[in-house]
Amino acid sequence: MKILVLTNLFPTPWDPLRGAFNRQQFERLGQRHDVDVLTAVDFRERLAGVRGEVDVAGLHMDHFVFVYPPRIGRALHAACWLVSLLLQRGRRLRAAHYDCVLASWAYPDAVAAGWLARLLDIPYVVKVHGSDLNVQANHALRRPQIRAALRHAGAVVAVSRALADKAVAIGADAARVHTLYNGVDGDRFAPGAQAAARNRLQLPAALPMLLYVGNLKRSKGCADLLEAFPALLTVRPQARLVYVGVGPCRAELLERATALGCAGCVDLVGAVAHAELGDWFRAADLLCLPSHNEGVPNVVLEAMACGIPVVASRVGGIPEVLPEYAGMLVPPCQREALSAALIEACDRAWDSAAIAAHARGFRWDDNVERLDRILQAVATGYSSESDRAA
Repeated sequence: MKILVLTNLFPTPWDPLRGAFNRQQFERLGQRHDVDVLTAVDFRERLAGVRGEVDVAGLHMDHFVFVYPPRIGRALHAACWLVSLLLQRGRRLRAAHYDCVLASWAYPDAVAAGWLARLLDIPYVVKVHGSDLNVQANHALRRPQIRAALRHAGAVVAVSRALADKAVAIGADAARVHTLYNGVDGDRFAPGAQAAARNRLQLPAALPMLLYVGNLKRSKGCADLLEAFPALLTVRPQARLVYVGVGPCRAELLERATALGCAGCVDLVGAVAHAELGDWFRAADLLCLPSHNEGVPNVVLEAMACGIPVVASRVGGIPEVLPEYAGMLVPPCQREALSAALIEACDRAWDSAAIAAHARGFRWDDNVERLDRILQAVATGYSSESDRAA
C-alpha cells in the first residue's frame, strides 16, 4: 500500500528527538509498505533554527510549517493545520494517490487529516496517545471536532485500553477501536551491569539513583518528583535524582532544588538521544514518572525491559502495563504518597529478571503486524464501498 502519515509527533531537524515511539513504529511499517511521513512543524519551532539531522531508513520524510494565531483561537487550529498543509503540499498530495492516511495525534492533526482524507476520497485511521484525548477533548469547542474525526475514521488505534474507552466515550464506534500497546526495541533496551553503565556515563558507582526521563513540564510530574525527593534523602542521604530531558520547567526545577536544599543531589543532564537511553536506565535503581495524565509512556516499557522497577502515577494506561512485581503506582499530584512510594521502592528487593521478562511481551514486530492488518482492512473496506457506490 501507499500510506500517508500525518503527525506532529515525529523527529525533524528542529526537534530530532521528538516522537521516538512513532519513529520506531513507522520505520518498521516502511519495511512493509510505501510510507510517506509528513510532519507538522510549529512555526515558532521552525524559526528557532535547526538542532540536528534526521535519517530514518525506508521512509519518505517531509514537513510543512504549521502556522496559527498563537495564544488564541485554539478551536481554529485544525483549520489552520489543514490550510497550512494544503498551501505548502497540496498539489503533491493530490497527485500521490495514497491508499489511506494514518493520523497520529487527535487534535489538531487527526481532525485536519480527516478533512483532507475526505477531500482526497481516501480512508483514514486515527492513532491516539493520551493527552490528545484526555486533555484536548475536554475543551468545549475542540471536543465536537475530535468526536467527528473519530466517528468518520475507518479505525481508531489507542495505545491503552483506558484510552480506547475514552475514544468510545467521546463518540468513536467501539467496533472500530483497537488497543495497540507500543513496543520496545529489545536490542537497545535489555538488562545489563549497573556498574558498567554508570562507568560509561561517568556516574558515581555506589549511590542510590532515581531517574526521570521525559519532557520537563508540570503535567509530567517533574516538579512533584522534586518536591517528594527530600523525604527520601532523610533515609537515603546519598541518593541522587537525575532528570533526562528538556522543557519549560528546567529553570524552575533548578531554583526549587536550591530552595529545598537538595541542589547538590539533583542533576539535570538535558536531552539524550533515544539510542543512548539504555545505559541511563541500566544505571538507575528506579525510574519515576509521576505524570498527571498519560497514555502508555514508552519510557516505562523501556525501563522495565532493562530490568528496572518503576514508580508511576495511576493514570491512563500505566496500570495496564505495570504489574506489582515491576513497580508501584501512586495517585497523581499527591507528593506525600509519592515520597512514601520512593522510600518503599528503594528498600524493596526487586526481581530484575522477572521485570525484564514481562517487558519482552511488548514487541514492535507484534505491534506493526497488527497495525498493518488494521490499515489494510480499512483500505480494502473503503475500496469495496467505493466500488459498490460506483
